[in-house]
Amino acid sequence: MQRRVVSLWFPRLASDRALRARPVDAPFALTAKESNTDRIQCLNTRAERAGLSRGMTLSDARALRPDLITRPADTPGDAGFLRVLARWAGRYCPWVGLEDADGLVLDVTGSTHLFGGETGLIADMRVRLMRAGLETRIGLGDSRGAAWALAHFGEGVAPPQQPLQALAELPVAALRLDPKLGIGLERLGLRSIADLTATPRAPLARRFGNGLLLRLDQALGTQPEPVVPLADPPQYGVRLTLPDPIGLLEDVTAGTARLLAQLCDKLKTRNQGARVLQLTLRRVDQGSQQVELRLARPMNDPVSILPLFERGLSGVEAGYGIDQLRLSATRVEDLAPTQIASAIRQSQTEDVAALITRIGTRIGLENVQRMLPADSHIPERSFILAAAAFSEAAPNWPPRRARPLRLFPPEPVAGAGPVPPVRFRWRRMALRVAAQSGPERLAPEWWLEDENWRRGLRDYWRVETAQGRRLWMFHTPQQPGWYVQGEFA
Repeated sequence: MQRRVVSLWFPRLASDRALRARPVDAPFALTAKESNTDRIQCLNTRAERAGLSRGMTLSDARALRPDLITRPADTPGDAGFLRVLARWAGRYCPWVGLEDADGLVLDVTGSTHLFGGETGLIADMRVRLMRAGLETRIGLGDSRGAAWALAHFGEGVAPPQQPLQALAELPVAALRLDPKLGIGLERLGLRSIADLTATPRAPLARRFGNGLLLRLDQALGTQPEPVVPLADPPQYGVRLTLPDPIGLLEDVTAGTARLLAQLCDKLKTRNQGARVLQLTLRRVDQGSQQVELRLARPMNDPVSILPLFERGLSGVEAGYGIDQLRLSATRVEDLAPTQIASAIRQSQTEDVAALITRIGTRIGLENVQRMLPADSHIPERSFILAAAAFSEAAPNWPPRRARPLRLFPPEPVAGAGPVPPVRFRWRRMALRVAAQSGPERLAPEWWLEDENWRRGLRDYWRVETAQGRRLWMFHTPQQPGWYVQGEFA
């Protein structure tokens, strides 16, 4: 049976993916920072027709087209999307592999007849991908090299056992050569694949190396080039079938402990930890219950994980008995290597993660939050709140002047002049200033729109009152007024 290979090239994979989520009717480009300069990484057809190109700086692109719409590129997201397309392409054949960062290669030998032949196969691919909003170029030939060349330089089909008939007029760059090598060949007048095949091989090998001849033979099918399919992701799941039904909490916990030990052994072999575990309990009446455990950090220690199942297992209804338990890790993450010297610190981190998990099972992991430093001198913007389970604690906060333990929206008080008033009323309390220190002047961040800072500059003072209150007050010199924004412990 004659081997047949299909190459799918998505020349605008990144921009097509971005526009699928948020379409725009204008020139559009994705940008990435290279050497401290924003450059165009991918663009749509309208932007290309307007004279823009990949690699162009964003400032030059905006000078040509002020209406250009841009978004930051998401390279990991594009790689994940390409893998999704690879799984979709499995409907045509079982051998699907990646081709660079924007293409797929399929070994369709023996499967074309299922779609009405090669013409029907290509037509079906084109219609489905067009419906998905993806620009695609397709090549088909006897070899991987021939299919790639046709997809990138002359979309079409090479007749079986006659690849040179379709490849002869294509440029030498269609052989997947290094750009410098292609320039060297063109300087000698070897501009097409037909020119190469008509040139003696020995002089070419002496001048350009065996790599050139290898690429030529791969395109013509005289040298094999296999299609390596994507490896299936590892599945982390274990099952325990019981000879007699169980129903006591102690028995279910013991079965879960056995499954955890087996599952964690698998995770440790790949240095991974589970973030989400799902325990499925099948009853003898064919009903089932699921207990999901979401962990605050990736873990693979069964001794630490088992107590966290306690709350979920206590709510299980065994009915007439449970005869099967299945435990799977539905979400896993790689674990960072740890040193022996940091074992104590690692133990403390695991204890905190276990506490977050216990609280999160009751109120939700997203509701257990921690403060992280933010790059801003504005008091209310100097920190952000993030879910503790999905963020790392900041090792060191940047040094700043003392800030109050309690911070709240500014509350006006009566006062005049740049120095804190000697007596004032705040929250229905009559207060008298005993000591003060300041001022600390803060200016608004002019590049951000903030309604609370429309009064301009702020001069902050630390004020200690005779009644024991230690307040953080500020004065606005541009629009005179006094406010209380915080209280020290």
